[in-house]
Amino acid sequence: MASFPNPSPTPPATWPQAWQQPAFRMQLATVLGLLGLLAALLPRFFAWVQVRPGYVLPDPLLAYLPAYDVSATAFAVIYLGISLGVATLLPRPWRLLRALWGYLLLHLLRCATLALLPLEPPPGLVLLRDPLVDTFFYASPAPITKDLFFSGHTATLLLLALAVPPGWRRWTLLAGTAAVGLLVLVQHAHYTYDVLAAPVFVWVAWSLTPRPPLPWRGGA
Repeated sequence: MASFPNPSPTPPATWPQAWQQPAFRMQLATVLGLLGLLAALLPRFFAWVQVRPGYVLPDPLLAYLPAYDVSATAFAVIYLGISLGVATLLPRPWRLLRALWGYLLLHLLRCATLALLPLEPPPGLVLLRDPLVDTFFYASPAPITKDLFFSGHTATLLLLALAVPPGWRRWTLLAGTAAVGLLVLVQHAHYTYDVLAAPVFVWVAWSLTPRPPLPWRGGA
């Protein structure tokens, strides 16, 4: 009986191929413009979040989990993961575009949840300092500790895991996501609910992102 070879996966679109398509150029300009606008507005938003009174949530896991300063390890995992994700997506324009839309939607969802659910930091908080975010996105003179629900660092790595092609990079980013989720709990920088909710909002954001045209959906 004759057998038919499995079709090879569609190769990823190159930047010249993507740039020839008006839809790609328009979407890229739009999402970059919206991300720039969001970045300009976030410092005041987080300063407002920090001064609001909030609620302390009961968290049985944190009550039994001793707090330790693991900032160095957490941010090593976070920024190595981000570097891997960005390096993987840069030569894949349609995947990069979808990741940018997902990142924008994820931040809009996070702003909505932060606005709707004012929280006080968990008891035993050990200050988690992010060298980049603290410098560029927080306008408060005091550290921002109330940007809690949901965990942005956990969500960002998970979004990158969905955006990169299947394979070792995705598994590495999934492992990094789990590690960061655990580390922010060890630091008592987030409630358990913040970490557990992150995948739900990532799924919502990713589901709402524009998908690449059919020829490139299976690109590596």
